[in-house]
Amino acid sequence: MIRSLSVLLATGLLSTAALAQVTVTDPWVRATVPNQKASGAFMRVQSAQAARLVGVSTPAAGRAELHEMAMENNTMRMRHVDGIDLPAGKPVNLASGGHHVMLFDLKRQLKDGETVPVTLVVEDGAKKRSSVTVEAQVRPLTHVAPQAPGAHQH
Repeated sequence: MIRSLSVLLATGLLSTAALAQVTVTDPWVRATVPNQKASGAFMRVQSAQAARLVGVSTPAAGRAELHEMAMENNTMRMRHVDGIDLPAGKPVNLASGGHHVMLFDLKRQLKDGETVPVTLVVEDGAKKRSSVTVEAQVRPLTHVAPQAPGAHQH
């Protein structure tokens, strides 16, 4: 009986470890002014195995998308992307000026100090999808996150 319980506990721990393949650190959302309808969400995402970030959602916005900033003909442009690669074991920094999350059709003003739930959809090499939900801190309009040492900027 005790041995069976130990095996069940060990199996449960292994399952939890398997689910914890993707970690998200320092998630935050830029505060908005009244009636502003868009904002950005930023964070560092790391996957233990090669994966791809393929979706994002939040109840705070009517629509959330993965975006990238890139130079095109000497002009910085923002565009929607279908996914962001997560190389095995390497942090990917979702930040201003690179890949990031855009929140559109905001349902209300986002105020400094609040939190906003953000759900990321990650697809592994076998095309299996899983979700990770984080509570993103709303930070002031003027907040600029420092670049993480060693973070892989896309």
